This record gives sequence, C-alpha cells and structure tokens, in this order.
Amino acid sequence: MNRLMIAMVTAAMAFSFVPAMAQPDLEPNSYAAMGCMKLRECTDGVIRLRSVDQLIKQYGDSDFNQYKEEIQRMLESLETAGVQVFLADPDNFPRTHRGTYYTDTNMFFLNSGYVYNAEVFMKVFRHEGWHAAQDCMAGSIDNSMIAVIYNDELIPQPYKLDAQIRYGMMAPKAIPWEQEAIWAGNVPNMTADALDSCSTKTMWSDYTPTPMTAEWLTNNGYIQ
Repeated sequence: MNRLMIAMVTAAMAFSFVPAMAQPDLEPNSYAAMGCMKLRECTDGVIRLRSVDQLIKQYGDSDFNQYKEEIQRMLESLETAGVQVFLADPDNFPRTHRGTYYTDTNMFFLNSGYVYNAEVFMKVFRHEGWHAAQDCMAGSIDNSMIAVIYNDELIPQPYKLDAQIRYGMMAPKAIPWEQEAIWAGNVPNMTADALDSCSTKTMWSDYTPTPMTAEWLTNNGYIQ
C-alpha cells in the first residue's frame, strides 16, 4: 500500500472513531445540573415519557393502570400543544424538587426519585401540567409568559394555605400560580381538562380570563 493510501486510511479511521461529546461534569443535586438538563446537554438518566406502559416498566408498579386514561389523555394533549415530558434521575434536581416546568422551552421534568408511587406521580404530573395550561392561558405556548386561570376567590382555602407554607418564605410572588397548581394536583382530570383546551386552542372560551389576563391578551393582540 503506497504512502497516499496509508494516509487516507489512517485519516478515515481517525474520523470514524471520534468520541461522542461527554456529558458535563456538574455537581449532582444542584441548580447547575437542573439547568444543564433543561438545555438537553445533560441527558444521562433522562428519558422522554410517552405512555403509562413506560411508567409500569420503569417502576414495576401496576397501580399506574388506575390512572391510565387520565395520564394518556394528558400526555397526548401536551404532545399536541408542543410540550415535552421527561422522567429524570434525582441527581438532575436540587434535593427538594419533585418536578419543574419551563415556559421558555415548553418542557417539564419529573424527578424519578419522588414519582415512583402512582399517587405521588399523579399529584406532581397534574401540578406541572397545570403550569403548562397557565402558559397557554398567557397567550401562547410559544411565549415565555404564564397567567393564572382562576380568580383568587375561587381557590379553595386549604390550597392557599398549602401554597403559603411551601412558597411563602422563598418565593412569595409565585403563590398565585402555585396555589392553583397545588389545587389541580389534587383533583382528578382538572389538569387534563385544561390541557385539552390548550391543545385545541379553546383556552379563552373554556376558561374566562381574569381581568388582568384579559387586559394582557387584548393589549398583545391575542383576543379582540
């Protein structure tokens, strides 16, 4: 084999064995790890969730079957609306985070260290799904805004108190959105109904916008 052929073969071999980009080495259970997951640069232990069967396979828990219709309905509405759902290993979250929804990327991530139990899964899934519905209420799933869906006086008092306890010290400004999501997390099909409205683009006819949201939607050309 002449020198030119040897050089060509050597170059081809080198090109063929270029290693894949390694996952960033970040401190586990940190906000940096969660941000890396959001950017889809950290993908170890992060899987796209598309069906109830995945949950049963992941956790070996047939109790998920009792929620099968609601889960599948939510997954399909989220898919239609353009929202992706992921299960992720606990190392990708700060220790107290059970899940998170991002309005700018339209993704939400569920902490597999918490949601192995079907009842807990449903509360977290409904909760984060409600934030996606709030994203829809704010004009479009494609923007990064979020709006409450119900007037404050309609929120049952126990969920208001729960939100105060959870967020009153660290994030009091989040309470209006979180008290709704806590409520939805405890009510079967409440989130599924809202996500149906989101996916069919009937949000503002199915749910009357609050006065402040209506003003925002009108000023930004979403409604007349």
